[in-house]
Amino acid sequence: MKVVLKHVPMPRFEFPEDIPAVPTYQYEARLADLYQATGADWVLVFADREHSANLTWLVNYDPRFEEALLALGPNGKRTLIVGNEGLGYLPIVRVPVDVELCQTFSLNSQPRTTAARLKDVLFKIGLCAGQSASLVGWKYLDAYETDDPTAPAFLPAFFVDVVRGLLGPAAKIVDGTALLMHPETGLRNINSAEQIAAFEWAARTASAAVFNILKSTRPGMSEMQAVSRMNYTGQPFTMHPIFVSGKSEVNGLRSASAKLIEYGDGVSVGLGYWGSLSCRAGMMLGEPDEAFFQNIAAPYFSAVTTWHQTMRIGVTGAQVFQAVSAGFGASGLHSMLNPGHLTSYEEWISSPIRPDSQEKIRSGMVFQVDIIPTPLPTGKQMNCEDTVAVADASLRAELSSRYPELWARVQARRKLMTEALGIQLAEEMLPLTDATAYLPPFWLASDLVCVLEA
Repeated sequence: MKVVLKHVPMPRFEFPEDIPAVPTYQYEARLADLYQATGADWVLVFADREHSANLTWLVNYDPRFEEALLALGPNGKRTLIVGNEGLGYLPIVRVPVDVELCQTFSLNSQPRTTAARLKDVLFKIGLCAGQSASLVGWKYLDAYETDDPTAPAFLPAFFVDVVRGLLGPAAKIVDGTALLMHPETGLRNINSAEQIAAFEWAARTASAAVFNILKSTRPGMSEMQAVSRMNYTGQPFTMHPIFVSGKSEVNGLRSASAKLIEYGDGVSVGLGYWGSLSCRAGMMLGEPDEAFFQNIAAPYFSAVTTWHQTMRIGVTGAQVFQAVSAGFGASGLHSMLNPGHLTSYEEWISSPIRPDSQEKIRSGMVFQVDIIPTPLPTGKQMNCEDTVAVADASLRAELSSRYPELWARVQARRKLMTEALGIQLAEEMLPLTDATAYLPPFWLASDLVCVLEA
């Protein structure tokens, strides 16, 4: 596998405003599927500002300042418990729910004594001794991390204690988070055509922002000036936007600063909207650095290419992991974390791609191609992150018939990857970002990109 540099015209980018909506009946089905999967009397889904993805996926409600709790119970009981400011945000909810105010979820020093306590609210809606409950947080523990992986883990202790106090010390209270987030069987990881269409909007917008920044960044600008080119229009992020530059050790996760960008700096930019993330990193150079290209950019692009060419329905996470590891060749580089992971309303749900994983890639999954190369020499940056969907023949047919413009964009991206970049894709691999795998290592020559030579 030989990687070379070639001039390839940069794709056309757009900032679309028409975000496809997920229909109400799909939210109804999600609620029913989760409740049925738990086998418990009650399903209690906790959310807060930083951990809102599960609740957003279930009812389209992401708490903006406070905590919130969705309670699903017997006979179709469905209650959303919110704080003071959450009341005003309720019109965004996509399905009918009962609403209860619990001011414990409100911020400190707001009115917190004029509504019932959480214990009283939960008792009012029907929680009582002898029942069972499945509690959903934002992460779950594996068996090697805890003596009891069934016990609720990433949830406020106060909330768990209140539930246990109502149901009794002998009640069956388990962690149900994996039902939504498991890397192979999690309900949230199999996306409908409508959900993929919404995430494709995010992917287009994120990649347009990243490449707007990349192609307009020049030495002498501040990092903040560079990031201002992202054309932000107000949609929620999955991560804090990052921009770093420098010739010494840099913190790759920090936000932009007033630092002036210099010629020869390593540079990196990344941002993500709900359903996608795009990132590019390289060198602030106008001419190729041959040593950097041969020792870092070429083996890295080989690993990225291997990822795309290995991914298909039915392969195991271990197969992808091993192929990407081999794709780095003798460079000494490897992926710092999992080479690729599932994405959604948060940047990272989970990942089947691990050294010994027998979890299989399934139709409907949406991945962030997230291969972070390490170790890199001081002052050097290299990264290429994009979003792809996996779709079997049935899902592809649905996407092409219901979203013909989206389907045309996907086919154009596949053509760019296969004909211009030399990457061969399985038919089920659908690039959602407009410049998937389009990697310019030298930002001042932004159409000089890595290509797999036949």
